[in-house]
Amino acid sequence: MRTQDTILILGASNNPARTSYMATRFLSNKGFNLFAVANRKGQIDGITLHDDSELATNHHSDTITLFINADRQKKYYDYILSQNPKRIIFNPGTENPELESLAKANHIQVITGCTIALLTTGLL
Repeated sequence: MRTQDTILILGASNNPARTSYMATRFLSNKGFNLFAVANRKGQIDGITLHDDSELATNHHSDTITLFINADRQKKYYDYILSQNPKRIIFNPGTENPELESLAKANHIQVITGCTIALLTTGLL
């Protein structure tokens, strides 16, 4: 992955105790372009947290990293697939066989693992 790539963080949070908060900061510090979607608008170190009403169809994401459970993902299926990302990362607790199958059918790489660990080990 190149640091110029755009990553959509679906399920971002401005709560420092949340893994999505730590991942957002880590990705930002690594120089990735980020588009963060959260339940509540806010900011993390100057990164705007958008609500899902701000998902733009003209916005493209190379990677989508999920921090919401499978039930909450369903309303985003069409949007996720319309992005035609290179990969979707299912962080622990977000595993979803249905979305994984849809992604694979659309030639999207599926990665199951922690975004932070993937970055730390150089696998992302």
